[in-house]
Amino acid sequence: MADLRSRPIGATATLGKTGYPAIRSATGGELDVVTGPSQPGFNPLDLLLASLAACMSMSARIAAREMGLHEVVERVTATVSGEKAADEPLRFAGFTVVLAIDGALDHDQRVALAHRAEAICTVSNSLAVRPTVRVATA
Repeated sequence: MADLRSRPIGATATLGKTGYPAIRSATGGELDVVTGPSQPGFNPLDLLLASLAACMSMSARIAAREMGLHEVVERVTATVSGEKAADEPLRFAGFTVVLAIDGALDHDQRVALAHRAEAICTVSNSLAVRPTVRVATA
């Protein structure tokens, strides 16, 4: 696997008496959350789906390098949707990831690359198990 350097990870959401949460990453990135149905932007569910999409696309690039296909892969587009559970608790019951891999690859290479990307992706690996969530007060 590629030699990956460590990067601070984490996020803080701040919410006042009105409005929507403002998100700040451990590295200083900022994002405002929206929840109105017609508002452009990301809501918390979009952020989860976006995390999976971003991770899968980057993992596909890593996989292409590992498999010696990096010269022929032109672009990777990961489109992710989530299916909400019909029962309680509120959650996603499943995710669908469609990887569009542009370049001179045959069907078997695309499938192998997609499977390897899923195996590499930290987000898909985390969603595949039930990670522990600890909640504390400050």
